[in-house]
Amino acid sequence: MHAQTPAPASVQSVKACLSDAHRAFDFWIGVWDVTAAGQDRATASSRISRDHGGCVIREDYTTKSGYTGMSMSFYDAAQKKWHQTWMGTDGSALFIEGGLNAEGEMVLANRNTLYYARGMVINRITWTARDDGSVRQHWQTSTDDGASWSTMFDGLYVRQVPQPAP
Repeated sequence: MHAQTPAPASVQSVKACLSDAHRAFDFWIGVWDVTAAGQDRATASSRISRDHGGCVIREDYTTKSGYTGMSMSFYDAAQKKWHQTWMGTDGSALFIEGGLNAEGEMVLANRNTLYYARGMVINRITWTARDDGSVRQHWQTSTDDGASWSTMFDGLYVRQVPQPAP
């Protein structure tokens, strides 16, 4: 009788992130021109890719004025929620988490994270896949514990290059 040999770690990790929950943010994958609300042409570009065996969604963001940033998003199966960490050239970090709402929008916020303390600004970002293939990113903030919201950024992501289905 032979002992069963476990699959190599590389095979296990590729299979680890193939669930529907892990693929819920795939609508954001692509190479995009980003146009801020009120502008008539792109103000930034963003490259969103699936990396590390499909377990991480990575964003590389660059504005026309030279600001850059990146985010790493991933689905935590144990907690059944999405997490995102953002860092930009201004040095500020953002840690948000959440998931899909009833409308299929990805909604991540810092309110219920370990990094949030009562009285801090609440950040809530909603990504909405639109029928034309674009994605709206709406970043809102609240300084009154969620009673009212202000728009920090409202951008439309339009594909630069058609991407094959993930």
